[in-house]
Amino acid sequence: MTLQIGIYIFDNVEVLYFAWPYEVFTCATRVAGGSEPRFSVFTLGEKRASVRARAGLKIDPDHALDDHPALDCLIVPGGVVTAEMEKPEVIDWLARQNRAI
Repeated sequence: MTLQIGIYIFDNVEVLYFAWPYEVFTCATRVAGGSEPRFSVFTLGEKRASVRARAGLKIDPDHALDDHPALDCLIVPGGVVTAEMEKPEVIDWLARQNRAI
């Protein structure tokens, strides 16, 4: 069974905080080999629009909050989260994911 790993990205996310788990899960899948991948890792954004990480790195999310596969694990990396905390739709989505996982 392939586990679905979503990493939420947003403006001012710290690059290392989302890139490190992305690398860990994708490497684990590659090293494990086998006919079925252990993990499917993808990024999620509020929308599919590009976001700018700290220091300006541009990232295009793979999925938006309303079009992603069911998650087995959600990673919410650190960064400047003030704007995200003020978005009721994001907070509601996080609460729904918490109940679903």
